Amino acid sequence: MPQNSKKDSFDNEMPARQAALATLARARRDELESMLGRLSPLPAASELRPAEVGLVMLRGRTGGDGAPFNLGEATVSRAAIRIEGGATGFGYRLGRDIAAARHGALIDALWQDEARRAAVEAALAPVRARLAAEAGEVRAETAATKVDFFTLMRGED
Repeated sequence: MPQNSKKDSFDNEMPARQAALATLARARRDELESMLGRLSPLPAASELRPAEVGLVMLRGRTGGDGAPFNLGEATVSRAAIRIEGGATGFGYRLGRDIAAARHGALIDALWQDEARRAAVEAALAPVRARLAAEAGEVRAETAATKVDFFTLMRGED
């Protein structure tokens, strides 16, 4: 039984952690630094592998569901750390900002600590609000360009 409950707990936490990681990947460096300031004191952390910059292949699909094709490459920074207590955090982001990737990895590791999770979620809230506002602006700009087409019928032709 204990193994199943641990697996169930992991399955329930996975979507929440994915949402946190997505937010961390899109947060600006100053937002990440502010979060770390609010979450201090921070535990000692060690790098599992040195933070690095690399390339990933971007794939696309014609019409969204057609055959996949290689669209191009993008620069990505990544970091992996372990904090006291054994939690392992990962940070990925577009671009060459290794420090921001490491900050994201540290916050991810803190998120995994049940005692700190609520504080991490509270620290993520302003970033989520900013991202939602930006998405709302994009939706409004896109809606302003929407054209409704309709057809008029003439007689009984």
